[in-house]
Amino acid sequence: MTVLAFALSFVLLVITALHVYWGIGGVWPGRDRTSCAHAVVGFRSVDEMPTPFASFAVAACLCLATLWPLALIGLFASPFAPEGLAATALLIGLVFLGRGIAGFTPWWRRLAPEQPFARLDVRYYSPLCLLIGLGYILLAITEFPA
Repeated sequence: MTVLAFALSFVLLVITALHVYWGIGGVWPGRDRTSCAHAVVGFRSVDEMPTPFASFAVAACLCLATLWPLALIGLFASPFAPEGLAATALLIGLVFLGRGIAGFTPWWRRLAPEQPFARLDVRYYSPLCLLIGLGYILLAITEFPA
């Protein structure tokens, strides 16, 4: 499970770094703020990237999610009981699973139809969320104290 914990943390660290990058004005994978918004936000009529505050808020949440698997395997001391760490990991996993499943629904596609987001979402974003969610759930179940 150590490999899984490190893999989850690494992937989430990269995603966290992307949100920080966008928060400081980065535009990849677009050419400008509008094309970047169409690639990573995808909501109908959204032509600008979220505010730096919003990007940094998401990055902060992702940073906590990055640390959670490492705390769960005991890599560093945590003020939380092992049961609480495992239960929270399960909840984090369910959030990612929910986001991953949503990306394949007609409801989500009506909400976020912009291209290239819609294509990237089905091909990369939603499957990645499903994998992250399953990883958290597996880690939570196997690391839950007996």
